[in-house]
Amino acid sequence: MTELHAEIKSRFQTAGRILIVSHVRPDGDAIGSTLALGLALADAGKEVQMALADGVPAGFKHLPGSDKIVKKAEGQFDLIVTVDCSDLKRVGEALDGYAHPDIVIDHHLTTEPFGTLNLIEPEAVATASLLTRYMPLWGLTITVPIAANLLTGLVTDTLGFRTANTTPEALRQAADLLELGVDMSSLYFRSLVRRTFAGAKYWGAGLSSLQRTDGIVWATLTMAERKASGYTGNDDADLISVVSSIDEADIAIMFVEQNPQKTKVSWRGLKAHLDVSQIARQFGGGGHKAASGAEINGSLAEVQEKVLAATRKALNQPH
Repeated sequence: MTELHAEIKSRFQTAGRILIVSHVRPDGDAIGSTLALGLALADAGKEVQMALADGVPAGFKHLPGSDKIVKKAEGQFDLIVTVDCSDLKRVGEALDGYAHPDIVIDHHLTTEPFGTLNLIEPEAVATASLLTRYMPLWGLTITVPIAANLLTGLVTDTLGFRTANTTPEALRQAADLLELGVDMSSLYFRSLVRRTFAGAKYWGAGLSSLQRTDGIVWATLTMAERKASGYTGNDDADLISVVSSIDEADIAIMFVEQNPQKTKVSWRGLKAHLDVSQIARQFGGGGHKAASGAEINGSLAEVQEKVLAATRKALNQPH
């Protein structure tokens, strides 16, 4: 066992009250990793609080333990852990009033080492993959409910094991979790296939805005369209997965208006040599080589102009 893992194990063993948080607008890996680690520590006799600033989206409320997640931490803690979070500001209000994390566990390429102990492995397909690999090393048992959460993280961050960074280890981990008795077909359907009626209407608005030029395909979702559809989230309802499947494009982009002066941007690199995280970093964001995002101040039109210009410039650079 390396010194880092020995220290993480020791911190988990000696702490009585532990807080686990992840990023705003949580995806399947953020939620699954939070729940998996939280449930495992609770099984080990720890008092655990799990906090996500935006709560658990409706599409993930089927996950075991999701009802235990709160939006803001309360009380005192011996140990604070962030999972699947690339920098402290991405935690949002969940950690307001608390010190920096003691342990950071993440797999993003652009993650800053903002904890006392930092377990950051960008080659991992998901934070859930890191937890599947290391939780037994830390003396934590993976039960069926924990396995369901871990498998959700693996499935969602690899888009059903379709991303270019999917590894043999990730597939073996999925097989091991399945052997514990997890219903993978149900988790897959709920996480990647099922859509609400409002979400589908929201997609329709975004698809009607599709544009393509200079190797870039993009779509836009406005606040008015979100309201008209009845969609309650402030994300793109995973429309980026459709936009990034369009032929004859190198980069796919989604622009989602958050308010009149802020827009959320998601990039997907569709060619192996492209690193869209470097574009996102120009705007204070980050993520993975093939999938990154940023929240950018400015009107939707202003942000779109700046982002498209920066993306064209990145595409024109020799590789």
